[in-house]
Amino acid sequence: MTKLCILTPSSGYPERWAGDAERFEGLFGKGLEFRPWTDAGDLARFDAVLPLLAWGYPKASAAWYEALDAWEAQGIRFINDIALLRWNTDKDYLIDLKDAGVATIPTVEVHACTPQALEAARAELGADTIVVKPSISAGAEGTFRIARGEPMPFELMERELLVQAMMQNVVDEGEYSLFYFGGVLSHAVLKRPAAGDFRVQPQHGGTDVAVEPPAGAIALAEAAIAHAYRTPLYARIDTVRDDDGVFRLMELEAIEPALFLHHAPDGGHMFADAVQRAVAR
Repeated sequence: MTKLCILTPSSGYPERWAGDAERFEGLFGKGLEFRPWTDAGDLARFDAVLPLLAWGYPKASAAWYEALDAWEAQGIRFINDIALLRWNTDKDYLIDLKDAGVATIPTVEVHACTPQALEAARAELGADTIVVKPSISAGAEGTFRIARGEPMPFELMERELLVQAMMQNVVDEGEYSLFYFGGVLSHAVLKRPAAGDFRVQPQHGGTDVAVEPPAGAIALAEAAIAHAYRTPLYARIDTVRDDDGVFRLMELEAIEPALFLHHAPDGGHMFADAVQRAVAR
């Protein structure tokens, strides 16, 4: 029997994960265990570890990096592998992908945010409205949309941030998320924000529906996967059209992406099969 471990939030983390756990148990069977990533204990007896529910790591990034280093030193096998997880933790991986020729959302790094630094980034982007987010974040937490003339939220002061041009089609059309397992497209969803918002996550009122992804979104997703630091076994690729209709990469999530398996035609069996094949190699 294959022994798998899925890392979960710490016991004090407020989000519920029971529904996700039940789905993964149905896919992987009795050989599956769950352990909090902050206190995972000895993982050596597992054939592979997946950080699929390791929520909260952006709030404790130093501890997360230390844990990755320790697991790597112990030779613990992760899916996706630890080098990819480390690369994917900080969203400055988008700069790497842009430099590799992948069409990303125009992005500027700000290492110590001030109103002046923010305005300089806005000028570099040539954008009236910008989106500002922590370089290590998840679920749009700490993310702000700031129009020209609006004040900078005080909580951004002196933080390391990414500044991006606001893509209006996130609001007008929605964000296409594509899911790849073992290098093969499984399914896609179109995510839309609530009225008056720009964040598509359900905790912010966003909605989602299964769709056939446009060809441009597929081409972009596959380019992003091809140029990732390591090839992910599982990934969620978030894309949006710019004002010229060109698809641009928003995120490549390879740590603990919401996989929207309830929208997968096979309920997630492609994902489970890809994991089992990887473990057997």
